[in-house]
Amino acid sequence: MKRFIAATVAALSLNLAFAVESEGAKFDDTVKVGGVDLVVNGLGVRSKFGKRYVAALYLASKSSDADAVVASKGPKRVTLHLLKDGDGKTFAKAFVGGIEDNSSELEMAAIKDRLGVFSTMMQSMGDVKAGSVVVIDWIPEKGTHVSVNNKPLGKEIAGEDFFRALLKVWLGKSPVQNDLKAGLLGKP
Repeated sequence: MKRFIAATVAALSLNLAFAVESEGAKFDDTVKVGGVDLVVNGLGVRSKFGKRYVAALYLASKSSDADAVVASKGPKRVTLHLLKDGDGKTFAKAFVGGIEDNSSELEMAAIKDRLGVFSTMMQSMGDVKAGSVVVIDWIPEKGTHVSVNNKPLGKEIAGEDFFRALLKVWLGKSPVQNDLKAGLLGKP
């Protein structure tokens, strides 16, 4: 009987490893970033000429307030699960455009050099296949860390102001897509 219970618990825990799913993309319900446990806040699908990726936003505690999320302190994570093949040049252009759309001239001037580093980093991804996973972490005292399929992409980019600008691509006043923003904020 004890073996049966142990086997049942083990099987259930395997099924809980990926607690949230959208468009076939599976995400952990919790992750650890910078030594802090984060929970999935919401999921959204980026659609432009078809479904491009599913994004998941991880925070220390759930919030449906975009301004509060962007302003909040502590580690955060955005995970992008690609649904279609892509390339680094397109990613770089999209990120830069999204940051420009949601930043003042003063904010852009403050992050200009770091945005150039980030753009070059994204371009260095080259071609990325459907099923690839891009993870963007904000780790206080370290910076913005990017990985593709669990492989670090360049060095951390310093400054919380840079990560906030990046987060506004999805959560800003002019987000890349309104229903994607709503999904990341856990809204129906």
